[in-house]
Amino acid sequence: MDDQYLDAFIRESEEAITELNNSLLAMESNPEDEQAMESIFRTAHTLKGNFGAMGFEDASDLAHAIEDLLDEMREGSMEVTPEVMDMIFAGVDQIEVIVGEIEEHGESTAETDEMVTEIRGVLEDGPDAASDESQRADGAAEASDGTAEGDAGDTSGDTADGESAVTVDTSVFADAGVDEDEAYQVRVEIGESNMLGVDGMLAVEAVADTFGLLAAEPARANIENGEYDGGFDLLVDAPDPDVLRGSLGTVSKIDDFAVETVDGLTTDDGGDENGATAASADSSVDEIKSVRVDVDRLDELHGQVEQLVTSRIKLRRAVADSNMDAARENLNELDKISANLQNTVMDMRLIPLKKVVGKFPRLVRDLARELDKEVDFRIEGEEIELDRTILTEISDPLMHILRNSVDHGIEPPEQRERKGKPREGTVELRATRERDHVIIDVEDDGAGLDVDEIRREAIKNEVRTEEELDRMEKGEIYDLSFHPGLSTKEEVTDTSGRGVGMDVVHDTVTQLDGSVSVDSEPGEGTTVSLRLPVTMAIVKVLFVQVGDEQYGVPIKNIDEISQMNGTKVVNGEQVIEHDDDIYPIVDIADAFEVPDAKTNGDGMLVRIRESERQVALKCDAVTQQEEVVVKPLEGILSGTPGLSGTAVLGDGNIVHILDVVTL
Repeated sequence: MDDQYLDAFIRESEEAITELNNSLLAMESNPEDEQAMESIFRTAHTLKGNFGAMGFEDASDLAHAIEDLLDEMREGSMEVTPEVMDMIFAGVDQIEVIVGEIEEHGESTAETDEMVTEIRGVLEDGPDAASDESQRADGAAEASDGTAEGDAGDTSGDTADGESAVTVDTSVFADAGVDEDEAYQVRVEIGESNMLGVDGMLAVEAVADTFGLLAAEPARANIENGEYDGGFDLLVDAPDPDVLRGSLGTVSKIDDFAVETVDGLTTDDGGDENGATAASADSSVDEIKSVRVDVDRLDELHGQVEQLVTSRIKLRRAVADSNMDAARENLNELDKISANLQNTVMDMRLIPLKKVVGKFPRLVRDLARELDKEVDFRIEGEEIELDRTILTEISDPLMHILRNSVDHGIEPPEQRERKGKPREGTVELRATRERDHVIIDVEDDGAGLDVDEIRREAIKNEVRTEEELDRMEKGEIYDLSFHPGLSTKEEVTDTSGRGVGMDVVHDTVTQLDGSVSVDSEPGEGTTVSLRLPVTMAIVKVLFVQVGDEQYGVPIKNIDEISQMNGTKVVNGEQVIEHDDDIYPIVDIADAFEVPDAKTNGDGMLVRIRESERQVALKCDAVTQQEEVVVKPLEGILSGTPGLSGTAVLGDGNIVHILDVVTL
């Protein structure tokens, strides 16, 4: 099959699945929404036709069954119930798994017969058949807990009360490439489920959030996409097998499990061919692999390349003729052309936020249903564009924040009623553009954060002393929620409450040269704000000299450059006045302990834009402006206050780029 046609089919199918999920959510919240129903029917029909045209008959049969069920609902012959919607969503999940397999292997081995039979059964017997399927799944889960009728007994793991029927194949991770003397292998059985992806995700997170998840088979991304047959294996670093068993026994989505000790794991550079490594176990975000480009933009790019080729020929001729005046003129022309070319290419990399957040309504719906909560999820500003790399990186942080909002923030319906709130909670994701940055706010109207509880947890976990906390503003105390291991969640759930996740949000956003903050009102709700650059990599900077060292300040952050004149001392601190506003002076030499910097009051001041931070930077001299490629700091240097990254100059020297907000 032609790779070009296959790739186009995959991309179109991915977009159709996202559109179908969101239209289904709109119909579920309002069954009378004719526009949503028409959109659903058209999209399902298109999927069926595309699968058939490409020769994927199993997927076409499944899409056909879903289309027939939707047709009954459109005609009013089938009632829209949560159980029927669960079945349709499960079918869409199966289609998504099939598309993923086709992308990876060129074909799909997923079995659709059982799902098709269940959907056809609902078509014949009505919505109650879907309820019966749900009850059978619930009954199996109850039996696994030893609470169902009959002689099922306790099958919730290999505890002292009874041996599990699950067996562990300890050879699964023999070539996993993990460097551990001893670890524990867990075989997890999910059992009957209409939402394999969601149930698998919750089970894996319950393990990963409490213990060290070293590897997974199949890979974690596959498990969370529902690409496993009834169960999967996890390699876990746990302090004690009994603690591990006790934790597994509390996860409602695990039908049965078994734990075995695995000894003598050794590091292997290659990892196994199935990707069951620690790296793959942590990977859960699909990279954005395609962008749509307007034809006019392509024509513009083509014209600039033509100019580039012409200018190159002229420059080569000038050099060959030793005509340096013509060469200099051509170099200036090349500068302009390359700048325009750079701007065009950077614009082509911009992708609407919708590419990432389009899948979040389904995520929120499934989590709310799992937690027996009622949540109205809204998105604003999804048309705002960000660089492809930034979009890919922020998908996981946004997912963490949304999960916390649904689980930590939004209260159960009965509790909200007792507080005088609507039964249905609200979670809103808003994106706005501010010059070269995008602000993404995730706001909920839930319980909010308790300052006193955060203080107690911070002292208990030795994050801050009581004296330090007394000196902190309320906003600074809220920001402690980003500290690893700090959680005020009293009850640990499958979704959150282990103090894991928000630190990942902070680290990821910081590496992208962004910032994140929390604002909350107890009883009213919480807002998490992410401030991100629109584009990355190429930045125009002003180089400043401090002693023998050189630093770069992004031009977009600078308002004015002046001599060290007219400074004042207020409360023992040097300041400068501008338009009746006071700007504190930050001495770069003091901030980074630079030796041999000027101390006699001479030097230059770089005043920062008020919208960024109301300060002026003191340096010895201002040297030049230049466009550079900024590389974010990694490893132990990641998140260093005052630094956003480094740049390599034409002479090979490395210069630090300042982050004026955290300096």
